[in-house]
Amino acid sequence: MVERQIKARGISDALVIDAMLRVPRHLFVEEALQNQAYTDFPLPIGAGQTISQPYMVALMTEALLLAGGEKVLEIGTGSGYQAAVLSRIASQVFTIERNPVLARKARAILDSNGFSNISIRVGDGTLGWREEAPFDAIMVTAGAPAVVEEIQRQLAINGRLVIPVGSFKEQMLKRIIRLGAAEFREENLLSCRFVPLRGRHGWQDTPLR
Repeated sequence: MVERQIKARGISDALVIDAMLRVPRHLFVEEALQNQAYTDFPLPIGAGQTISQPYMVALMTEALLLAGGEKVLEIGTGSGYQAAVLSRIASQVFTIERNPVLARKARAILDSNGFSNISIRVGDGTLGWREEAPFDAIMVTAGAPAVVEEIQRQLAINGRLVIPVGSFKEQMLKRIIRLGAAEFREENLLSCRFVPLRGRHGWQDTPLR
């Protein structure tokens, strides 16, 4: 997987590659789908959610520009796989999941496999985790209709936010770097498609078109 789907497609950050090698992806996939765990596409995990394809996990992790030892926030725990990859680079990972069933499942997998530096909260991820802010890096693993200002404000100075932004069906993956108290630089990385980000500052139950 790492050789063919990640390194061969341009991911070169040694920390990211090492993290991908150290996290067994099949642990985060339903038993019936484990023979597909290392294939190059997303897989369902229940509740209408997916585990992202390995390349997208690596790309988004690399886009955070981690050097090691950071405090990272993830919005959208899902299976827990992305948080596990982040935890092999960052010193602390805080992750928020809207669905309590998915959160419990992810917690059980992470705990049973020694991922001890990950904190999970059940709640509205579009509100971020204010009491733990600021964060050196924030990753949003669901598509938002716009950059979520509440999350953006929880970045440390020089912190990086990676978030898919766009329509209900297609988004642009963006990296936003906080340069000052009210100064941000935005970059477009690539077109992508994620499940919708639900919550107060995300999509409502009926999608806007």
